[in-house]
Amino acid sequence: MLEVPLWLWMAFAATVVVSLAVDLLAHRTAHVIGFKEAAAWSGLWVGLALLFGGVVFLVLGTTAGTEYTTAWLLEKSLSVDNLFVFAVIFAYFKVPRAYQHRVLFFGVIGALVLRGIFLSLGVAVVSRFTAVLFVFAAVLFYSTYKLLKDEEADFDPGRSFAVRLLRRVVPVRDEYAGARFFVKEAGKRVATPLLAVVAAIEAADLVFAVDSVPAVLAVSDDAFVVYTSNAFAILGLRALYFMLAGLLDRFRHLSKGLAIILAFIGVKLVLQASHKMISPSVPEIPTPVSLGVIVVVLAASVLLSLRRPPGPPAGSSDRDA
Repeated sequence: MLEVPLWLWMAFAATVVVSLAVDLLAHRTAHVIGFKEAAAWSGLWVGLALLFGGVVFLVLGTTAGTEYTTAWLLEKSLSVDNLFVFAVIFAYFKVPRAYQHRVLFFGVIGALVLRGIFLSLGVAVVSRFTAVLFVFAAVLFYSTYKLLKDEEADFDPGRSFAVRLLRRVVPVRDEYAGARFFVKEAGKRVATPLLAVVAAIEAADLVFAVDSVPAVLAVSDDAFVVYTSNAFAILGLRALYFMLAGLLDRFRHLSKGLAIILAFIGVKLVLQASHKMISPSVPEIPTPVSLGVIVVVLAASVLLSLRRPPGPPAGSSDRDA
């Protein structure tokens, strides 16, 4: 484990808190976020992530810096799948565009807490039971199979456990009430659909954690590296969604690229576990190689998607335009 100075943890925490506060103040008035605004915010989040990565390089060394960069890029790429689910959830609940940022803001806070818990447990388990890496590899191989075969289970936001539990705890009205999560009706406090949307977003993040947590633990087993890289990737997810909201359908080859990345990380986990448990002669995949593979596969899948956009639906013709 890395000897991380306390001031670096505090600097990270301060950066996250200040960034969220600035973001909240900048969007205190509900409005539709356009491409230019989203692109500016996305650039800010990426810049913060890379700047912090530079600090990691300087303070903790090249190995830690490379692991941080690889883990951040891996989580950033895997989180693209979340964007498609966000679109499904917003469409299902018919969330007005002006309120979508508020939902994702609170969704991000919940994700930061949940990922912190899962990653802490993951690091603790891996440090004691190396064999669990084989289990993590199996999870990633299964996720690869589902992506390649397009067998991802249909996601029904209205029937997710979190939404059903919310409806049992508090009544949920059918109409929105601006950007509020609660209103009073007949003297009773009831939730608006906006709170149900937040619950659905959190439930979706739990599902995606099944892939992302084992994947990032293949890059590093240090709590500081895995959590900070995950946090910065999650922080930039909202801006990325609004920037790509109208272009998601164009990235039809991205899922195949993610499948290749997951399979590669699964192989890395198997070799890593075999090296520790079976024989030191079993080779491990260096982190710089992992970083290179992720960059190449992502770039190739995005470029292929842009060069070969989806064709018209079956049965359609130019006369339908």
